[in-house]
Amino acid sequence: MSREGSLEAPTRHPIAWQSEEFYDPAKLEAEMRRVFEICHGCRRCFNLCDSFPRLFDLIDNNPTEDVEGVTTEDFSKVTEACTLCDMCFMTKCPYVPPHPWQVDFPHLLLRHRMVEARENKTSFTARQLAEMDRNGTLMRAVSPVANWASNKDNGLTRPLMEKTLGIDAHAELPKFVSRTFVASDRRAPISPNASAPAFGQRKAALFATCFVNYNKPVTGLAARAVLNHIGVETRVAYPGCCGMPFLEQGELDRVAKQAVKVSKDLIALVEQGYDIVTLTASCGLMLKFEWPLILPDNEGVKKLSDATYDIDEYVIEISKRHGLPDGLKSLPEGISIHMACHARAQNMGSKAAELLRLIPDTPIDVIERCAGHGGTFGVLKETHPVAMKVGKPVMRQLVNQARGHVVSDCPLAGKHIVQGARELAAQDGKTLPAPAAEHPIEVFAHAYGLL
Repeated sequence: MSREGSLEAPTRHPIAWQSEEFYDPAKLEAEMRRVFEICHGCRRCFNLCDSFPRLFDLIDNNPTEDVEGVTTEDFSKVTEACTLCDMCFMTKCPYVPPHPWQVDFPHLLLRHRMVEARENKTSFTARQLAEMDRNGTLMRAVSPVANWASNKDNGLTRPLMEKTLGIDAHAELPKFVSRTFVASDRRAPISPNASAPAFGQRKAALFATCFVNYNKPVTGLAARAVLNHIGVETRVAYPGCCGMPFLEQGELDRVAKQAVKVSKDLIALVEQGYDIVTLTASCGLMLKFEWPLILPDNEGVKKLSDATYDIDEYVIEISKRHGLPDGLKSLPEGISIHMACHARAQNMGSKAAELLRLIPDTPIDVIERCAGHGGTFGVLKETHPVAMKVGKPVMRQLVNQARGHVVSDCPLAGKHIVQGARELAAQDGKTLPAPAAEHPIEVFAHAYGLL
């Protein structure tokens, strides 16, 4: 017998996206009204993101003051604000499966987004931004020009981008590199530390991820330096993007294609004895949880899910099972850790905090709240102000904590909250000590003297 109140572990059902019934507008509307009625009676998630306030305003401000008074057309307002952070499902909702009401709010809105995608109602710009491998390949060839044009302070190009593409002129955008992580790694081969306790015990294939490969190779270089220092044999693998950007756009057919393609190459490494280690939280969530829900009958996807680790999680496992070499130095300037939603949704515990607490004599603060970024949600003109509003409590904590390092397992969230924190600090006549957001593994590498 299931019990009310989230007293049992939530169970997620496979997504029935290959069934035509899944896309039936009448059945979708009936299910959305059923779930919205449950949410209306509970309202426990009112402060998680903007989807719930929008829903409750639609209910409270219509003449009948109930779900039946909300028009079907207004459902899109609720869906637009969902960043697929999964926090309502993982941490708040008392009615998730195995409760008989079977509420899965994020995947319900994903279903709505998929129906809208079929009807060509999704943003053209968002769809183009989701083409990570195409964009990364093109931009690396012209990265100086691309980075100049995308600079937030460029008064010539950014207003033009806002007017023509709908990319908010206020949003900081990721920079592209001319030398990818995969290319950089080939130039600096590293052998595992033979004196480390884990030497000869484990092999790890670093799934580069599109962001680390095209935008921030230093995260990958730090991860490989740390793993080799603690005795783990490493190699880099990047068959392609995990498909999270396509998931956000409701294009599950494209996610499935990426899952088949990428898993085939990574499983070949698993069969050679490699653990698969992801370098961003969203990619870890995709490989471990979302892919098996999208392709539940694919044995390769299942096998890969069992062999995949988040980088923080992996280093912690090595430390517990084999031990770490000495040499971690304190960081007295301290660390503010933003627990990325997609790391929390992996249900593995606060691994970033656990990892960084291994550094001696270092002040640590942990922030468990959504940054509000949500991929393209954080950069489009229609939603960037909402993303800033949702992330403001995190930004305010960063200003108050004033630590020398700000870290997040989500690079986009990290960039977003540091931008907002700098602006809040300036309003208070202060300066944010941290120069930029970092991945936890970068700070761990600093503590070892590897960067």
